[in-house]
Amino acid sequence: MTRPTFKTVTRSQGNNQALKDGTVKPRGFDFDFEEVPVLVHSFRRMVRGLEFEICEMALTTYICAREHGVGFTALPIFLVRAFHHGGVFHNVKAGIANAGDLEGRRVGLGRGYTVTTGVWARGILQDEYGVHPTEISWRNGGLEEGGREERAPLHLPDGVELQSIPKDETLAEHLDAGKIDALISARAPSSYFTND
Repeated sequence: MTRPTFKTVTRSQGNNQALKDGTVKPRGFDFDFEEVPVLVHSFRRMVRGLEFEICEMALTTYICAREHGVGFTALPIFLVRAFHHGGVFHNVKAGIANAGDLEGRRVGLGRGYTVTTGVWARGILQDEYGVHPTEISWRNGGLEEGGREERAPLHLPDGVELQSIPKDETLAEHLDAGKIDALISARAPSSYFTND
């Protein structure tokens, strides 16, 4: 009897390296690992075309896909966990001293409204600091790379404003120039710790 093989995508890291290099083998089936250099591209391929039997995926991507009727099931196996409290960066000239100062401000969202760091940070701002997402003017774009992949239409919550910055500009440039007051991103822009 032939063992079933599952086309699988997961980033290579310490906690799964033994599976990927074959040191540890599962009982009863095999993995056929596909390397996708930018992991988020595999998320999109999965939710748009169900290209894999097993695919590492951000929880928010899964929730959005299920909301839109994509037929697959998540397993709660967390390969990466992070606290997103440190994902909010601000322009030091914007006069922001605490989270409450973000009310009425322009805040950039790296990659999109439904990206995990943005979802967590908005929840933290709302639940811990009383700053509701409708009280911020959101800007969407690439962190340090111009342009971005077009996304499926997004139905935002009532009262939420989201504008895309021009495709040839970056959120890092907008933060440095004061076009946005703050930025939510999984990583800081490279200029964040070097600018005056």
